[in-house]
Amino acid sequence: MAAKIPATVVTGFLGAGKTTLIRHMLQNAQGKRIALIINEFGDLGVDGDILKGCGEETCTEDDIVELSNGCICCTVADDFIPTMEQLLARDPKPDHIVIETSGLALPQPLVRAFNWPGISTRVTVDGVITVVDGRAVTDGQFAHNIAAVDAQRAQDENLDHETPLSELFEDQIACADMIVVNKADLLSDDEATALTTKLKTDARAGVQVVKAAMGALPVDVLLGQGVGSESDLEARHEIHHHHHHDDDDDHHDDHHHEHEHGHDEFESFIVTRGEITDAAAFVSQVTDTIRAHNILRLKGFVAVAGKPMRQTLQAVGPRVDTYFDQPFGDAPRETRLVVIGEAGLDQAAITKALTA
Repeated sequence: MAAKIPATVVTGFLGAGKTTLIRHMLQNAQGKRIALIINEFGDLGVDGDILKGCGEETCTEDDIVELSNGCICCTVADDFIPTMEQLLARDPKPDHIVIETSGLALPQPLVRAFNWPGISTRVTVDGVITVVDGRAVTDGQFAHNIAAVDAQRAQDENLDHETPLSELFEDQIACADMIVVNKADLLSDDEATALTTKLKTDARAGVQVVKAAMGALPVDVLLGQGVGSESDLEARHEIHHHHHHDDDDDHHDDHHHEHEHGHDEFESFIVTRGEITDAAAFVSQVTDTIRAHNILRLKGFVAVAGKPMRQTLQAVGPRVDTYFDQPFGDAPRETRLVVIGEAGLDQAAITKALTA
């Protein structure tokens, strides 16, 4: 049976920086064929800038457009399921699907839609990413421009107009697999630490909270979380339930300076060691190291004594998956792991912990 195509859901209020994050992702896709579903809203149209990241400026409503570098964009003024069916019928299929939701439509019903017959066997939710405006939340608001968020809500009769923004925000946090504190460059170190600590406390156990400036996050950190969010909806409780449609849009960022930051906020390095004798004990060792040093991702290959096959190891936060993938052949029988985290990792201590 073919592997399910992973889909990432990106949510967050107007101005938090969802579009910037996605644009950056497309510009640094590392050859992945990413299909992008943008939720149309009113007459705002599609954010032209985001499509320039795909090498194409025009993307008309209700179209699915194949773009020069293999990115596919579609705006959904229609229903989610037919759009997904259309994407899944493509040949070649996309490697990954990214869905940007309105910040005012709850993420939970969209995740629930992945259990729909015909979709559930072919696509899985790789993870829900909630983008927050770090400066606004620190200042006690949920968005830089509350009036703009309320105006957006007023324009769409399908949205619930009664629920306070604070509750919508709590729903976004409750559903998240990763929380991106955007505009971290506008926060002091103390403010950033206080906010990330609070969000970790408010979120479910194991949810990663990362800081970003201008939405610049490595694709390796954003995609490939492998959560299967649709299968644990009970844990992502909604604070309130209301009828709405997922067809509204958020494409206006308030934070427009050019992002030349690159990935200075992140670092990666390689740890090598010889064969290991006890695979289960090594997974425990890796898990302990990840927890102790707040490592975001860890991936690579392990040489297990007595096994001709190399073992692939992938970790997202403290969740570690391993499987034997192919014979070593002529390759050296060594264990080689790539460690990815926010800048400031204690490389010496991590190396020591992983090679002990």
